[in-house]
Amino acid sequence: MKKIGFLSFGHWSPSRHSLARSASDALLQSIELAVAAEELGADGAFFRVHHFARQLASPFPLLAAVGAKTSRIEIGTAVIDMRYENPLYMAEDAGAADLIAGGRLQLGISRGSGEQVIDGWRYFGYAPGEGETHADLARRHTEVFFEVLRGESFAEPNPRPMFANPPGLLRVEPHSEGLRDRICWGSGSDATAVWAAGMGMNLQCSTLKNDESGRPLHVQQAEQIRAYRQAWKEAGHTRKPRVSVSRSIFALMNDRDRMYFGRDANSDDTVGLLDDNIRTIFGRSYAAPPETLVKQLAADEAIAEADTLLLTVPNQLGVEYCAHVIESILTHVAPALGWR
Repeated sequence: MKKIGFLSFGHWSPSRHSLARSASDALLQSIELAVAAEELGADGAFFRVHHFARQLASPFPLLAAVGAKTSRIEIGTAVIDMRYENPLYMAEDAGAADLIAGGRLQLGISRGSGEQVIDGWRYFGYAPGEGETHADLARRHTEVFFEVLRGESFAEPNPRPMFANPPGLLRVEPHSEGLRDRICWGSGSDATAVWAAGMGMNLQCSTLKNDESGRPLHVQQAEQIRAYRQAWKEAGHTRKPRVSVSRSIFALMNDRDRMYFGRDANSDDTVGLLDDNIRTIFGRSYAAPPETLVKQLAADEAIAEADTLLLTVPNQLGVEYCAHVIESILTHVAPALGWR
């Protein structure tokens, strides 16, 4: 069995060709798609966070709304860029959203990827310290956030508070028990996957990573996952970690599918440069009739290593079409691979 969810970037455009023409459309349709995915039997609704872009940004109002409208499906991010976050305020938001959802948050966080503006986190009031890189800034925020989620008291109370305090030091509220075990690190390299394992965070692998060996993406990610699990074991953690991978997968069921994605049938991994001229490998799209997809996906080593698969969805094509994309995989592909 494998958990299968969707991942939406929440793109919107005023173009007449888009069915998500405003930020309002993108947000409301994201809620609708999560509800539809739950009804179809999917396991997760995940959302990407990009700042200064016509995409989903501030995640917690959306996560709370999805949590209030659904009852079973996991809800998460892939990923929140920690360079932009106040760790304590984020702990409050995350705790509140998780309580509304009844403990269903699977929160993906990371250093983030290339952004729309130069050093965008500076506009949010954050900057690397002396001797730090922007990646160090993200990990510093992450370490504070992850520690606060323990729920331990640390703040000195006011001796003359407006409202009576419980005895002793105070903690960030609201606190959601168990959320800390559901934090995932979106890793783009082998080294950060090992770091996440040492921290005790779950692992998310996307459709790209640093090209560290020249081998196909799925092979590099499988090696990354195995290195992560070995580091987890060596760190002595007692629980079993979660590992997810994201993929663009489209079952060509009808003429509309073939019109949209038939051109991707012969796609392959591509290599490019990201951020500070880091050589990065971008994963191929899978687009084929179900019987062909079954063979192709069975050969994807990273999917085989993971317990969760996130399907990227073309949200500007509308809720109905994205639900069709998800249903096609759940119905015509997943059972043949033993995922259902």
